[in-house]
Amino acid sequence: MTCRRVAITGLGIIGPHGSSVSSAFSALLEGRSAVRKIEVASEAGTLEFVGAQTSGEPWSSIPTVPIATSDKVSLFALAAADAAIRDANLDLDREDLSRVGVAVGTSLGGVISQESAYYEIIGRNKGRLSPFTLVKVMQNGPAAQIALRYRLQGPSLTHSVTCASSSVSIGESMRSIRHGYADVMLAGGAEALFAYVSIKAWQALHVLAPPRLENIAATCRPFSKDRNGTVLGDGAAFVVLEELERATKRNANIYAELAGYGISNDAAHMTQPSVEGQVMAMELALADARMPADTVDYVNAHGTGTQLNDLIETRALRKSFGSHADNLAVSSTKSMPGHLVGAAGALELIVCTLAVSRQSVPPTANLHDPDPQCDLDYVPNVGRKMRLRAAMSNSFAVGGTASVLIVREGPSGL
Repeated sequence: MTCRRVAITGLGIIGPHGSSVSSAFSALLEGRSAVRKIEVASEAGTLEFVGAQTSGEPWSSIPTVPIATSDKVSLFALAAADAAIRDANLDLDREDLSRVGVAVGTSLGGVISQESAYYEIIGRNKGRLSPFTLVKVMQNGPAAQIALRYRLQGPSLTHSVTCASSSVSIGESMRSIRHGYADVMLAGGAEALFAYVSIKAWQALHVLAPPRLENIAATCRPFSKDRNGTVLGDGAAFVVLEELERATKRNANIYAELAGYGISNDAAHMTQPSVEGQVMAMELALADARMPADTVDYVNAHGTGTQLNDLIETRALRKSFGSHADNLAVSSTKSMPGHLVGAAGALELIVCTLAVSRQSVPPTANLHDPDPQCDLDYVPNVGRKMRLRAAMSNSFAVGGTASVLIVREGPSGL
C-alpha cells in the first residue's frame, strides 16, 4: 500500500511569547525568555512560583466563544486552532467536513475548573454544581469544542500522555491522513495548568527549578552544568495537516512535509527515562520517514533542564545518530517559553517547521557553563542561520511515552 504524504499548511500559537507565530519564533531566535514570577490565587490558597504564562484573553477576538461551557484549556485550544486555520487559508465552508478532523493533546485538561468544582463540594459543602462542570473538566473538552465550532465530522481525538500528548496528537493525525481516514486534520495541544493544586503536585515531584533570584528569566538552563529543573508554561499550539497532493492543488502555502513519526514506551520507570526507549522512538521516526540519520540537521530536544533527563537525552542522541551526532545542531527551547507539558510537543513541532522553512535554528538559552557530559552542539544563547534539510522534534513523557516527529523541506526542497 502506498501511503499518502502529509503537508503542514497552517500554524497557530497562543503562548508566553504571544499569539503571533512569526514574533514568537523571532523571540526564540533571539534567545528571549518569557519566564517570570507568577502568582496563582484560588479558593485553595495563593501560590508564588516561577513560570511562563500566556497573557490576557487571546480568545477574546473570536466571535461567540463558548465561555460558559469551556475551561481555560479549551479557550486556549480554540484560539490556537482558529489561528492555524486562518494561517492555512482554509475555507471550511467549502470542505467535505466528514473528511476533516481534530486531535488535541493535553496533560491535565480542565484542571482549573476541576479544582474549583472540588472546592465547591468540599470547601463550601455545596450539594450541586453547575450543569456545565462536566464539559469543562473532561479531557476531550478542547477537541469537542473545536469540532463543534467548525462542524467537523471526521475523527475527534484526545491524547493524554503528559509531556508527549500533543506530539502524539500530531503523529496520529499524520497517520489518519496517510492511510485515508481523513484529508485534513487540526492537530495540536493545549495546557492551562496554573492552578494551586496542580502546581503543588508538580512541586512535589521535585523537578521544578527554584528561582534564580539574580535573573528570574534565566531560571531554566537545559544542558548547563548548574541546571536544576524545568519551568512550566501554559498556552496552546496547533498545525493544519493536509494530504500533500490536495494542498498543492489548492495552492496552499506548504511550510514543510511531516515525514516521520515514531512512538515507544520505555517501560522502565514512571519518572526516570531510559536511553533505550528514546532511541527506539527516534529510530522508528527515521524509518517511518525513510530517511538516513545523516539527513537530519537539527533536533529540538525534549531538554527539560533536569540533571537526569538532559544527560539521558544526550546519550540517546549519540546512540541514535552515531558519528553524525557531532554534526547536529541541538537546542532546547523550553529554556524560554517554559515547558507547556501537553502543548509542548506541538509548540516544538512548529519551531522545527519554521526552522526548516526559514533555515534558522533557535538557541538553548542560558547555556553559559555547559555540562561536559552533555557534549553536543546545543546552539548556546544565540540562534543560527544554517542549511536545514530536516528537523526532529523529541517529546519524552512522564510515564514512559516517547514520541518523535520529523519534518523536512516542502516539495520544492525535496
